[in-house]
Amino acid sequence: MQQSPDVFDQLRALNFGPLAAQWTSRILEFKEPAKTSRNTLKYHKVFYLYVWEKHAPDCRGIGEAAPLPGLSLESVEAVEMALQDFCKQPDAWESFLYEHFAQVPSALFALEQALLDLSSGGRQKPFPSKFTDGRDLIPINGLIWMGSADVMVERINQKLNEGFQCLKLKIGALDRAEEWHILKEIRSHYGAEELEIRVDANGAFSPEEAPEVLDFLAEMQVHSIEQPIAAGQIEEMATLCAQSPVPIALDEELIGLLTREAKLDLLETTLPAYIILKPSLLGGFAQAEEWIELAQDLHIGWWATSALESNVALNQIAQWVYTRQNPIPQGLGTGQLYSNNLKSPLSMEGPFLSYLPDTPMEWPD
Repeated sequence: MQQSPDVFDQLRALNFGPLAAQWTSRILEFKEPAKTSRNTLKYHKVFYLYVWEKHAPDCRGIGEAAPLPGLSLESVEAVEMALQDFCKQPDAWESFLYEHFAQVPSALFALEQALLDLSSGGRQKPFPSKFTDGRDLIPINGLIWMGSADVMVERINQKLNEGFQCLKLKIGALDRAEEWHILKEIRSHYGAEELEIRVDANGAFSPEEAPEVLDFLAEMQVHSIEQPIAAGQIEEMATLCAQSPVPIALDEELIGLLTREAKLDLLETTLPAYIILKPSLLGGFAQAEEWIELAQDLHIGWWATSALESNVALNQIAQWVYTRQNPIPQGLGTGQLYSNNLKSPLSMEGPFLSYLPDTPMEWPD
């Protein structure tokens, strides 16, 4: 892999003539309802931001804002208003990038994507590498959504048949005995040396019941658990991270922390084993890279995942992840979740994500 310049430095170096901008939206429809411990998603409204220099209207950068209601810091309505404001004064992009969009992370990420894309010729290749040349792959985990025990076992078997050696299971919504039975069944056939299991609770458990859950997951030799308790319970999370027999990864806990001081305070207080980076929820690549820098100083691991964006943002996220030189499986296998996703150069080849350089990105209508 090859290291790219820090995104913050790339953004600081941008220089444009007079700009124009517009935005549109799209309703993405899940092929099957996506069930978590919080809710069940049937569709996802996302927004696309186009930015171009007035003297060269045929060269346009594109970015995607994909807020998740109930999880994102901002509301869907706030994203619409933010994009409207920006399109009225796109030449003030630096102010929006560093000030005005601070409380609208998904809009901030959309602007960051659009500017990086525009600066690289509007080819949707802001992070050129061996990956975008089609000469290397990104390892990914297989994502298993919640469902009935029979459905989850069927999905697990499908992923295993496709060659996945790392699965991420959503837990916390089914009857606990049912979920534990599924994990026992998996482990009866596949040991930890054959199959890495990650679980994501989305904050489903209370601080009181979490220790019992963690003890069971340790018996099942689970790799890690994301967000065992709801975000905002910092002292309880710190205690769990210190005492858990299973490595804990923070996910929702990171949302809304936009200053270096706030990030460092969380990491130093909780000292998790991992953090999960979702640029749409954190405010973009520059924010994610700051999390990585702070985490590495504290010997905290990380990986990146999609926040259910369409292929527009997923394309840039995958390119960025490749340049970060993190060899463990990433959570980027979400491009096939929607029945009306946009066509892109990204392609899943079993447990790997590849890039087909001769395949153009489909633009939204």
